[in-house]
Amino acid sequence: MTISPTNNMDVKRRNRVNTLRCILDSERVSQMELTQKLALSWPTILQNVKELTELGLVQEAGTYASTGGRKAKAYAPVRDARVAVGVDLTPDQVSVVLTDLSGNLLRQAKGALRFSLEDIYFKYLGGLLQRFVDANGAGERILGVGIALPGVVDEERGLLRESHALELRNVPLGRFKQQIPWPCRCLGAAHAAGLAEARGAEGNMVYLSLGDTVGGAILRDGDLYLGDHLRAGEFGHTTLVPGGRRCWCGKAGCLDAYCSAKVLSDHAGGSLPAFFEELRSGDAEKREIWREYLENLAAAVNNLHVGFDCDVMVGGCVGAYLEEFGELLRALLAERNPFEQDASYLKYSRQTQEAAAVGAALTQVEAFLQGL
Repeated sequence: MTISPTNNMDVKRRNRVNTLRCILDSERVSQMELTQKLALSWPTILQNVKELTELGLVQEAGTYASTGGRKAKAYAPVRDARVAVGVDLTPDQVSVVLTDLSGNLLRQAKGALRFSLEDIYFKYLGGLLQRFVDANGAGERILGVGIALPGVVDEERGLLRESHALELRNVPLGRFKQQIPWPCRCLGAAHAAGLAEARGAEGNMVYLSLGDTVGGAILRDGDLYLGDHLRAGEFGHTTLVPGGRRCWCGKAGCLDAYCSAKVLSDHAGGSLPAFFEELRSGDAEKREIWREYLENLAAAVNNLHVGFDCDVMVGGCVGAYLEEFGELLRALLAERNPFEQDASYLKYSRQTQEAAAVGAALTQVEAFLQGL
C-alpha cells in the first residue's frame, strides 16, 4: 500500500511510513540498508529512524561486524508496541484475535455465540472484547477493533447491506460497534481474509475463499478492489454449470453449489475434518467425491487465472487442506491452462488460522500507519 504525496508534509509522512514498513519487514536492518532499499537520502533515513525510535516503534538491536570503519548500528521493529483486535462474527460463534503491527497473530479465542440483533448480544460482545483485552494486558496499546461480517459491508455509509448468513439487510454498522470502547471498523469477511493473505505479498492476487459459502477478494498491490457496488469477489455466484445445482441465492449452477465446504462436510455428518480424516484413511467414496470437487474447483480457478492474469490463492476451511490433498488440483490446472502447461500461479492459504479476524485487525494497523 502506498501514500500519494500532495505536498512536502505528505512526502515526509510517506517516507516515514515506508521506513517503518521496511523495518517491520526485517528482523534487523541498518540505516545504510534502509537507504538502499527505499532509495532515500541518509539524512532522511536518519531523521525517520530517530522519530520512530522516539515513538517506541523501533529500537536499537546491536551492531553489525566492522568492515573497516565504525560498526553500523542495527535497528529492529518493536512489533507489539501497538496491537489491534480482530473479530470474526458468524451465525454461531465469535472469534477474537490480537495482532501486532506486522499482522502476526499473538493471541486468539473462540466461543459459541448465537447471533442476534438484540441488545444483550452486543453487550455480551463488548464485554467479551474487554475481558480479552484485559487478559492480555493490551489496553494501552490497542489501536482499535476490526470486525469481519459475512456479507456486503458499506463502511462509508455505515451499513451492512446484506448478509445471507446472518439473515440481515441494511443494518447500521453502529449496532455492531455500540458496545465497543475503541475505534472500530467493519468489512466483509472474505475481503478481510484476502487482506490477511495478501500481507507482505507483492503484486496482484485473487483470493478464493472456500467456506460454508464461497467468496473472495481482488487485491491490487495489497489494496482491496471493492467494485462499484462493494460486491467484488463474489465468486461463489459465478455460473459454473448452466442449469446445474440450485444455489442458496436461488439461481442454478453457481460455483457455491459445487465448491462450498458443505459439499464435502455433508458427506461426513456435517464435519469437514471428519471428511478429510476418511479421505486420509483411503475411503473410496470420499476419494471420488474429492476428485469431483477438485475438477469443479479447477474449472473455477482456471477461469479466475485467465480472467485476472495473476496469482490465485485458495483459502478458507477447505483451502487449509490443500497442502496435503491438493496435488491433483495442480495437475488439473496445468491441463486446463491455455497458455502453458503450468499451475505455479496457484497459491495455498498462508493464514491458516482466523484469516478473517486477522484481516479485520489489519484495517486498524493500516489506519495507524497511514496516520503516522
